[in-house]
Amino acid sequence: MTPEMIAEILETVMILAFGLSWPLSIYKSVKSRTAKGKSLQFEIFIWLGYIAGIVMKCIQFFVIGKSGPIFVLSWVFYCLNFIEITIDMLLYFRNVKFDKENEGK
Repeated sequence: MTPEMIAEILETVMILAFGLSWPLSIYKSVKSRTAKGKSLQFEIFIWLGYIAGIVMKCIQFFVIGKSGPIFVLSWVFYCLNFIEITIDMLLYFRNVKFDKENEGK
C-alpha cells in the first residue's frame, strides 16, 4: 500500500465521519423547529470547505487524471456532505421563520 493510497483512505474516512453527523443535524433541525443553537456562519464555512474539496477532486480527475475506487468514494462523500449541509442550511432559514412566528405569540 503506497503512501498516496493511505492518504486517500484517510481522507475518505474523514469525509465519511463528517458525513455521518449531517443526517443527525438535519434530523435535529427538522424536529426542533428552531434555529436556536445553530450557527449559520459555521455551516457556511464548512459548506465552502466542501466546495473546495469537490473542486480539488475535479482538478485531480480532469487535469491530473487521477481515478480509482477510493478516489471515487471520497468524491461521492464530498458531494453527499455538500448536499446534506445545504439541506441543513435551508432548514436553518425555515426554523428562523418559525422562531419569528413564535415570538409574535
